[in-house]
Amino acid sequence: MRVLIVEDDALLREGLVLLLRTEGIEVVAAVDHAEGLADLVTEHAPDAAVVDVRLPPTHRDEGLRAAVELRRKRPGFPVLVLSAHVESRYATELLGQGAGGVGYLLKDRVGDVSEFTAALRRVAAGGTALDPEVITQLMSRQSVFDPLEALTERERAVLGLMAEGLDNAEICDRLELSVPTVSKHIGNIFTKFGLPPSGSGHRRVLAVLAFLNR
Repeated sequence: MRVLIVEDDALLREGLVLLLRTEGIEVVAAVDHAEGLADLVTEHAPDAAVVDVRLPPTHRDEGLRAAVELRRKRPGFPVLVLSAHVESRYATELLGQGAGGVGYLLKDRVGDVSEFTAALRRVAAGGTALDPEVITQLMSRQSVFDPLEALTERERAVLGLMAEGLDNAEICDRLELSVPTVSKHIGNIFTKFGLPPSGSGHRRVLAVLAFLNR
């Protein structure tokens, strides 16, 4: 896998480069700004980009805006966003484009190498990887037309783990449920979110997007 890193903190940037290379992941470029991100992707042809939310010159949302613009130009291009704080509106804005291959993790998660690289690989494969803290905040938001109101407490728990990027077996282990029970909960979620069976195999991503965009 080939990855582009966009991170202005020199220590973290070099740490990410070393971490990924140690895990057998090629880093095609590591830059400290988001300017010309789409051009960098065209030039280096990475399989995914790891982008900090706050970058120069204002350290507000340059990274997020660059990621959103990149995915407008190249729909579905895998982007894993890193942030020092939970800012749920950034996650929903990025995911609101209606495609998978996105992730939002707190920088603290980078310290767990296996967790971080697994999340990056899921995103590169077209899935989602959301930080549990982001999931907690998103689930606590209130909306008049909240599709989560149709879900049971257990179905909400399953959907939250799906948003983190866990597969059925991992959800079974986390919730101590059987495979048939988890499959039933997921089927109920698809039904309640109006996601009929299709050959695309992306209903999990669509369910997460429906959850995030409520």
